[in-house]
Amino acid sequence: MRFRGVFSSLLHYMLPRKRPCDGEVVEAETDDKSFPKKYRIAAAAATGTAGDSTVSFNSSTDGTNRNDSSDMTLGDSNPPDIDEDLHSRQLAVYGRETMRRLFGSSVLISGMQGLGVEIAKNLILAGVKSVTLHDEGTVELWDLSSNFVFTEDDIGKNRAVASVSKLQELNTAVVVLSLTTALTKEQLSNFQAVVFTDISLEKACEFNDYCHIHQPPISFIKAEVRGLFGSVFCDFGPEFTVVDVDGEDPHTGIIASISNDNPALVSCVDDERLEFQDGDFVVFSEVHGMKELSDGKPRKIKNARAYSFTLEEDTTNYGIYEKGGIVTQVKQPKVLNFKPLREALSDPGDFLLSDFSKFDRPPLLHFAFQALDKFISELGRFPVAGVEDDAQKLISIASNINDNSGDGKLEDINPKLLRHFSFGARAVLNPMAAMFGGIVGQEVVKACSGKFHPLFQFFYFDSVESLPSEPLGPDDFRPVNCRYDAQISVFGKKLQKKLEDSQVFVVGSGALGCEFLKNLALMGVSCGSQGKLTVTDDDVIEKSNLSRQFLFRDWNIGQAKSTVAASAAASINSRFNIEALQNRVSPETENVFHDSFWENLSVVINALDNVNARLYVDQRCLYFQKPLLESGTLGAKCNTQMVIPHLTENYGASRDPPEKQAPMCTVHSFPHNIDHCLTWARSEFEGLLEKTPAEVNTYLSNPSEFTNTARNAGDAQARDNLERVIECLDSEKCETFEDCITWARLKFEDYFANRVKQLIYTFPEDSATSTGAPFWSAPKRFPQPLHFSSSDSGHLNFVMAASILRAETFGILIPDWVKNPRKMAEAVDKVIVPDFQPKKGVKIETDEKATSLSTASIDDAAVINDLIVTLERCRTKLPPKFRMKPIQFEKDDDTNYHMDVIAGLANMRARNYSIPEVDKLKAKFIAGRIIPAIATSTAMATGLVCLELYKAVDGGHKVEDYRNTFANLALPLFSMAEPVPPKVIKHKDMSWTVWDRWILEGNPTLKELLEWLKAKGLHAYSISCGNCMLYNSMFPRHKERIDKKVADLAREVAKLEIPPYRRHLDVVVACEDDDDNDIDIPQVSIYFR
Repeated sequence: MRFRGVFSSLLHYMLPRKRPCDGEVVEAETDDKSFPKKYRIAAAAATGTAGDSTVSFNSSTDGTNRNDSSDMTLGDSNPPDIDEDLHSRQLAVYGRETMRRLFGSSVLISGMQGLGVEIAKNLILAGVKSVTLHDEGTVELWDLSSNFVFTEDDIGKNRAVASVSKLQELNTAVVVLSLTTALTKEQLSNFQAVVFTDISLEKACEFNDYCHIHQPPISFIKAEVRGLFGSVFCDFGPEFTVVDVDGEDPHTGIIASISNDNPALVSCVDDERLEFQDGDFVVFSEVHGMKELSDGKPRKIKNARAYSFTLEEDTTNYGIYEKGGIVTQVKQPKVLNFKPLREALSDPGDFLLSDFSKFDRPPLLHFAFQALDKFISELGRFPVAGVEDDAQKLISIASNINDNSGDGKLEDINPKLLRHFSFGARAVLNPMAAMFGGIVGQEVVKACSGKFHPLFQFFYFDSVESLPSEPLGPDDFRPVNCRYDAQISVFGKKLQKKLEDSQVFVVGSGALGCEFLKNLALMGVSCGSQGKLTVTDDDVIEKSNLSRQFLFRDWNIGQAKSTVAASAAASINSRFNIEALQNRVSPETENVFHDSFWENLSVVINALDNVNARLYVDQRCLYFQKPLLESGTLGAKCNTQMVIPHLTENYGASRDPPEKQAPMCTVHSFPHNIDHCLTWARSEFEGLLEKTPAEVNTYLSNPSEFTNTARNAGDAQARDNLERVIECLDSEKCETFEDCITWARLKFEDYFANRVKQLIYTFPEDSATSTGAPFWSAPKRFPQPLHFSSSDSGHLNFVMAASILRAETFGILIPDWVKNPRKMAEAVDKVIVPDFQPKKGVKIETDEKATSLSTASIDDAAVINDLIVTLERCRTKLPPKFRMKPIQFEKDDDTNYHMDVIAGLANMRARNYSIPEVDKLKAKFIAGRIIPAIATSTAMATGLVCLELYKAVDGGHKVEDYRNTFANLALPLFSMAEPVPPKVIKHKDMSWTVWDRWILEGNPTLKELLEWLKAKGLHAYSISCGNCMLYNSMFPRHKERIDKKVADLAREVAKLEIPPYRRHLDVVVACEDDDDNDIDIPQVSIYFR
């Protein structure tokens, strides 16, 4: 199905229309009741009077009406509550304090072309208090190349006014305003941060001077995108404090020993490598013996190694270290002294590099952007694409600036590069706007919160490698009066036609997918008569998606992601030929994504969130020799990888090492961090509330099959399964809610008292290992049993949540009084808890290599038979249609008590082992395996990929023209490099790589295949299809197959079922050369239709 403009009316959200009036923005009358309550309150706060719909800016210079504190330019101290369901992924990156500061921050964005709207989008999704859009110009057809909120209907309207309503839809909790008249310096005092994307240097210096000396300083950002060139300048004031320079959790280590030396050597257990660096500050806790270090004072370290460091302190006369101890990094704030733009232009300091192959580029671009500013101020216009006179004038201006730059003079100003800069100077390209929108959006977040290290102070970037490989003439750049004219002015008409006629496959329509579809629609990809884009995603929209996946709205929750995203993308460009599917790309859907589908593609863009799916798509692209543009994000980090046929290695050629998993015995008996506790809690939740009820239902659905399976298995696992099912149907069966309370209270006693008592009975505190070493040495922590108290909110909340979920599994009505702490405490205190006595001879697993906690015994089979008899007896007592209701863990619903149970299990266990507890949100991140995500890094990744898409579609670029990127917006760090070429195998005058597939057509016989290979100097001694051998030269009977068709052999011998849509089959051939050396040849495809 195709979508052409059908989504624009659906997406229009009822918001007040604004009209300019003498420097103020006046909202037309509207029924206030139509707004969400949260938005109405925020709007009233912004305007100053609840009933007043006029938004005006305070012109005073003392900042008295600003909402920030008096000593720093950070957000309001009383922001609205954080919607954790909506912002959970963003909270995992920023934390609550940063989010609160964002919620209290007001931002001005001046210049609403492509870059301005991208910055605004990212900040509105992030949830700042207000975003004011400023632009004095009107929408032109030219703007439609890069601004996703404009349509042809907006041409002639003010850019800021035309942007408000659609940007407001992204987050109704953010106040989005427009300003359409000339800015004054005094108006800037209403904001914590101001961003200018289209301003002269003279005016920028004037505004920046005001912001720099204002008290408190106003963070100032100037950013530009000019064709394939971009720049950012940041000034956050004379003294800006960075609260957290990298956003990483403080590193920790478990102490093994501390010497009495000067300096002292601290050694840690080799459980995990230390991540400390020389100069870090650390604090010590839980140290036994050397009590002087447990004073909470930060101490500086040096000589940091993988498992040790030295302390800049004399411990000679300290107490002798005995055991235990945790060392934790203390993150130090950093103060940055920014220079104003006027000063930084002549003394820019170090530029932030992105590509070390262009280390000499930033100083040149520093002059180029100044030259462009002077060109515009002198001629009142931008240089025209393809006009050599304009290019030469800009080069001349740049040369003069260089000649007058004193010590900063460059030997070569690279006229060829400046010519490209001149030709594209007027164009704002969408991929560049997306990339810089991510970078600048993140800098605004830093300015408003102090979280992450700001860009200090200039960043320049170019992607001239994206230009077509063939030279272009003046006519190629000439506009054709269409929405792609800006892009044509950089790349020419031929590449634009290629983009429009491309057959593109986008796999995934989540955060990355939404950004990609927006970018591709603006670029005109698959918008021609021959073009088509297919997007697929088998997921549906959830509330937590809305903070990043900006094509979705709250009314889309529960709908298919791909369908909604396709509709929204088609509303951006009505010519977008897009088809939405809901199929997972996998071996099971090769009837949908069949051979001809892959063969007709121009390029594949991955927007996936898991490695296995990426590897499968990678293999498909490798097989069909299609370019694959790969990317991923993790919090403020992002990476891109270009997989180009015959030029680069494939995605699967190199992989990250697997994540280290904690040993099972550590998780179950010897945890030493909260991750272990949460892993155990998640496992127990699923066992108690999902797997065991599901086993009960499996048994009740087919008792004989269930019991026969258990008898046939006859092992400890089968015995354990039967015991759990019997518990559910007999000793722990619940019929009333009071039964559920009893079950939950006894589970508390079992988990947090009895099991711990048994553990420390089996392994007392003075236990030793077989080697004589203390058993309870680091990283093991000696536990203490908990004593239940209904007055302890943690104890009571766990029992409440567990009893509610237990009742759900049995279909028991939950009474209203359960949420009353007093009544709940009374009910819990009535539960009779049996005394517990530890037993001798109990086996507790201590082997870190053990994979199961079930203990096998020689009489398992006999025990299983007895259990089956008991189980059958229980079944006869059940109602005829009795079934349990298994509970599947759902982390993103804070009302379902799932996370309450998991957080309760984990925190009570943490108390047992004196491990610091975590709140429910942190527990959700870890137990729910939530991947931290923010809009800014997603936008940057997709912008970078789309810059590579120009090259892939053009088709004439070399491997050195492509770029893989790793970026960390928190630092900030940008690292770009050429992709790694594929390994080349040579034989005689032939060579091939992993990309090659040899094709033999005409439905050949086995003999013809052997002769075809022999002509290449290769002697095949084995041919296989799938797991079956079709031919081996060592087997005499195989010679009888020599005249048979290879396809027939595959059907007869390998039992290969070839679907009707497939025209070929693949065989793997083992070959030798004339000297009997094995030669690894490509896969051979036999075409038989």
